[in-house]
Amino acid sequence: MFQSPAFRGRMSLRILPLTFLLLVAFGCHRSTDHSSSEIPIAPVVLASRAPLESKLQVAGEFIPYQEVELHAKVAGYIRHIGVDIGDRVKAGQVLATLDVPELVAQEQGANAGVRRTQEQITQSKSELLRAEAESSALKAASDRLRQAAAAQPGLIAQQELDDANAKDRAAAAQVEAAKSSVLATQQQLGVSQAEHQRYASLADYSRITAPFAGVVTWRYADTGSLIQAGTSNVGSMPVVKIAEVDILRLRLPVPESLASFVHLGDTAQIQVQALNKTFSGIVKRDTASLDPSTRTMQVEIDVPNPKGELEPGMYAQVTLDVQRSQNALVVPIQSLDQSGATPFVLVVDASNHVERKSVQVGIATANRVEILSGLQEGDKVIAANLSAYQSGELVTPKADSMVTYNGSEVQ
Repeated sequence: MFQSPAFRGRMSLRILPLTFLLLVAFGCHRSTDHSSSEIPIAPVVLASRAPLESKLQVAGEFIPYQEVELHAKVAGYIRHIGVDIGDRVKAGQVLATLDVPELVAQEQGANAGVRRTQEQITQSKSELLRAEAESSALKAASDRLRQAAAAQPGLIAQQELDDANAKDRAAAAQVEAAKSSVLATQQQLGVSQAEHQRYASLADYSRITAPFAGVVTWRYADTGSLIQAGTSNVGSMPVVKIAEVDILRLRLPVPESLASFVHLGDTAQIQVQALNKTFSGIVKRDTASLDPSTRTMQVEIDVPNPKGELEPGMYAQVTLDVQRSQNALVVPIQSLDQSGATPFVLVVDASNHVERKSVQVGIATANRVEILSGLQEGDKVIAANLSAYQSGELVTPKADSMVTYNGSEVQ
């Protein structure tokens, strides 16, 4: 049907007010809905007190309690070697003997020197006795002459008296010389005996013995091998290597950040996967300094091994209780932001506004962290997704259904 332009214009003017009202009403409705959804829900947990401990898990290696390569003290040929790798030996057991012919001759020469010096001492003592006897006789003769001259002056010539006194003094000097000779010969005997003892000790060194009970872990020489003295400047080959394995050292590299928390006497749980065994141990010693190349401190645990089940070189997973607190103020680890210079948490205050609080952190585990300062027990802490909230923002706190936090564990 045909409509004039004027009619269409009047109809448009009537429709426009109605459209405008509908748009305004719809806009107000959407604005109202949006304002009601602007307050976000914040998952929160309560800061609570609970026992907390931090554990360090690190791989350690078993090493012998003692291990040494045994060298010969003197050069010579292996006459006999009685052990091989894997043999158990006792302390003091002879492991190998060396053939050193020139050493035998030197020991015999030193022994002859001792006997010769002893004979010289005997001869010197005899000379001393002869000199003392002669001196005694001359002194008695001189005394008689002096007594006679005193009883009858002029009876004994002065020349005769002077000769008797001179002989007496000369004999006394001979006695002192004989005494000095005896003393010198006795001192020479000490030198000869020391020389003999030296060669006797070197002869003992031709027998290589075990310094402690253990296991032969390597054998370097066979019968007939020429062995250089371990004291020589040139590189000398050891004869055998032995290790004490009845007790082992479990050595652990502790990171720099936790080194100060490890103390002697700390307990440790040791898991040896190769044997499928778990047992406990105690920290016995540490280096008290960091290795500059790895920035770790070496810690050792002594592990008894009477049955020989553990072998040097095996690895074990060790769990150490490095930090412990019986009444720590704890929050979930995901509620802490440590990206900046100062760690902080977001707390929902009494008016449901977000408040940022800087905190000091203590013990940290995989799930929880101790707050030393900056937070009070019972504070509502936003549990996760901290970047979604701003300080001062109004939120609706709600216990996080994804985080079960009962003061003792965060799952």
